[in-house]
Amino acid sequence: MDFTFSEEQRAAAEAARGVFAGVVPDAVPSPALTTGAVAEGFDRELWSRLAEADLLSLLLDETHGGSGLDAIALCLVLRESAKVLARVPLLEHSAAAAAVQAFGGAELAQRLLARAGRGELVLTVAAHGRTGHDPAELAVGARRDGTGWVLEGVQTAVAWAYDADLVVVPAHVEGGAADRTVLALVPRELAGVGLAEQVSTHGERLAELRLASVQIDEGDVIEGDGAWEWLHALLATGTCALALGLGERVLDMTAEYTGKREQFGYPIATFQAVAVQAADRYIDLRAMEATLWQAAWRIASGAAGALPAAGDVAVAKIWAAEGVRRVVQTAQHLHGGFGADTDYPLHRYHAWAKHLELALGPAAAYEEKLGDLLAAHPLG
Repeated sequence: MDFTFSEEQRAAAEAARGVFAGVVPDAVPSPALTTGAVAEGFDRELWSRLAEADLLSLLLDETHGGSGLDAIALCLVLRESAKVLARVPLLEHSAAAAAVQAFGGAELAQRLLARAGRGELVLTVAAHGRTGHDPAELAVGARRDGTGWVLEGVQTAVAWAYDADLVVVPAHVEGGAADRTVLALVPRELAGVGLAEQVSTHGERLAELRLASVQIDEGDVIEGDGAWEWLHALLATGTCALALGLGERVLDMTAEYTGKREQFGYPIATFQAVAVQAADRYIDLRAMEATLWQAAWRIASGAAGALPAAGDVAVAKIWAAEGVRRVVQTAQHLHGGFGADTDYPLHRYHAWAKHLELALGPAAAYEEKLGDLLAAHPLG
């Protein structure tokens, strides 16, 4: 069994390191010193560089100008982006485009994907439901209206909604043999679409998306079976990759600081209590990494397992949520008061970590999901 990354996957990660090399985590005002959002939009200059490096089209087929790579390659790139707190909708955009390619019709793919791969069209996903604690697919209802659809409902905490051209919205359809979920691609400027500003813990501008009798053409609705479940799994796994990259950078910062900070004439990194805490966080990161690649491999390969792929995604999200929280908490503790200094970037990583911990649901939500899967698919 070969656990190494392919040459193409390694090349994607190397390209990402080159693009992100000049990104400064302190490029926008500190969320600790800002009452509103730290910036109105995402980093458009960085977005252009990602497009030029073909990193916005990683998952797209060559027919759409893409590289034809998989979820593992995307996670490698996301891991690098989180190390510098890159302010771009890379995860949401890439996952939405991949869902259009995998489940949308040929006309929709032809109309959107090449432009999305070039960064000319920005996509995001409404994935947090009405409150952030309920299923996203139940927050918006969809019903047929002639040859089109009508959407009604509310989605909270939609990332990059003010910047996106299209928001992919899961919507619940009642009736028929069984209830089902469709994906509607909603233009931000469409009649009946409203945005109410929200600000996340990391200071980024989110939006409550309000849909009041919004009419959508049939060609802008994806009805493929399992489309939302697949898209949600990719988003959750990508979030784990972001948490891993952030945690690795934070542990590196902690090692650098404790190796230089002296007490009683010795670097504090040589003290047993400090070394043990850092070692525990290293173990957390390795567990986060192992479970991430298992989940990404299940999505990329479609391979069968003792549980559906959702089980591996749940395990990865549990480790990512709890692990990244422990990493940043230990880093703050070992940095002492210096960790809270707003002239030092650690406090930003702490704020981003809290956002990633809760994004798409906390660890407890995935523990409950994993329990349901184990009950439905008993092992042995």
